[in-house]
Amino acid sequence: MKTSVSTNSPPEVGATLQRLRLARGLTLEDLSRIAGVSKSMLSQIEREKANPTIAITWRLANALGVQIGELLSNAEKAVETIRVTDAHETPTLPGDHAGYVLRILGPMELAGKYEWYEVTLAPGGELASQPHDPGTTEHLTVIHGNLELEVGAAKKKVKNGGTARYPADQPHTIRNLGKTEGKALLVVIHR
Repeated sequence: MKTSVSTNSPPEVGATLQRLRLARGLTLEDLSRIAGVSKSMLSQIEREKANPTIAITWRLANALGVQIGELLSNAEKAVETIRVTDAHETPTLPGDHAGYVLRILGPMELAGKYEWYEVTLAPGGELASQPHDPGTTEHLTVIHGNLELEVGAAKKKVKNGGTARYPADQPHTIRNLGKTEGKALLVVIHR
């Protein structure tokens, strides 16, 4: 006997979420960290034990780099040769209290291996980071302004167009001591 799905029931996003997550080589823990959704909630969603709220669905879609409708659809989307992500689709981490905006430019499937960001710092703003895993390095290229980099006890100024390469397995801070907005590209390589 064939059963039909009621059009009044919510979409079952678990299989789609799992397919998209696995296609990007992400573990539940990876996606949890990127999307800011607990690992247990992700597991429940994938096992169809829970349906995500709109806010959680939006976070997951952003973390996976897909439109929210794709996450709510059971249809598999054909792989595009060229995938363009519009500016409004780029996941952004605002650090308003610290004067920075971090746009996640790298694809989510590489998170935890290679990550790249656009960092925008307001005058006086700073992006302070705790140590990453041992062997992690960062590469900061200033594309506008002059920034100061502090790694452990060392401090260096990085001028417009300059690139700093440094160990990120110790506390590190990027500061804008200038009077205008500073912008940089940041590449993180995890070992």
